[in-house]
Amino acid sequence: MPATEFSLINHYFARHAQVHDDVVLGIGDDAAVLRVPAGQELVVTTDTMVAGVHFPASATAGDIGHKLLAVNLSDIAAMGAIPRWASLALTLPEVDDEWLEGFCQGLFTLAAEHNVALVGGDTTRGPLTLSITLQGLVPAGQALRRDGANVGDAIYVSGSLGDAGLALQHELGQCTVAEVADLLPKLHRPTPRVELGQALRGLASAAIDISDGLLADLGHILKASHVGTRLELAALPVSAAVQAITRSGDWRLPLAAGDDYELCFTVPPAQETALQAKLAGLALPVSRIGQIEAEAGLRCFDAGGACYTPQATGYEHFAMHTGGKPA
Repeated sequence: MPATEFSLINHYFARHAQVHDDVVLGIGDDAAVLRVPAGQELVVTTDTMVAGVHFPASATAGDIGHKLLAVNLSDIAAMGAIPRWASLALTLPEVDDEWLEGFCQGLFTLAAEHNVALVGGDTTRGPLTLSITLQGLVPAGQALRRDGANVGDAIYVSGSLGDAGLALQHELGQCTVAEVADLLPKLHRPTPRVELGQALRGLASAAIDISDGLLADLGHILKASHVGTRLELAALPVSAAVQAITRSGDWRLPLAAGDDYELCFTVPPAQETALQAKLAGLALPVSRIGQIEAEAGLRCFDAGGACYTPQATGYEHFAMHTGGKPA
């Protein structure tokens, strides 16, 4: 077992360091030195996960390592950027070799998939708390933002919505789901839509990742862009397990559960044909769910054209929660 902070860093993290030409100085000094290529802009994001708040007891160490990086990759994807460098702040109640090995397996397997280099960080003792700062690159002036949606733009989402929220309800004993084995990866090991984000550069007018629920996150686009929207509930992409619930008229899971880590984005009418051509090269379903309107506010309509009033809008970090982002 590593006896000091520095032997812990060397044993579990430094040995996983990838060799990048743009890492001038990585793990082992007071700070990393990174080379940003000409014509590129730096995109930086930070996310923190706290035991008992952001993941339930059923999450394995590997799940936690994967998800910690995945939620940051999702933010990078929403900006249309290429992920490059990560720093890790790790607070541990104790040094548990088995837990750390599993955590590193989950973290570094996903990092290798996206060519992300760990370049530094910090380790301390205390309640289990994990943070990653992830940096990426995007061609100058091409970052996707929240403030570009215009009246008439179509609204799209990737993947399906509500699966992670339903899996969490099952894990917390709030319901029983026969298909839970198919849903748990959506909760514990989400897939960040990095390739889609890069494909949207020059096509999408605005974008955001869905971490706190569709209504909450799309609401950020509407506020930043000073517009409103009409959402068609029947167009929301949902799995058979979630559809079994929405048939009753309860749309809380796809609208507000959170933890989906899909992308929501707006596209001008003139770019929709080009969008479909780009999507043809991606093995990822994308659904058109509504349209941007001039009138402020977010309005939902059911298949019959009736207005639907949501019962929840999304995850609130300073409300009282335990074990994840509940629906």
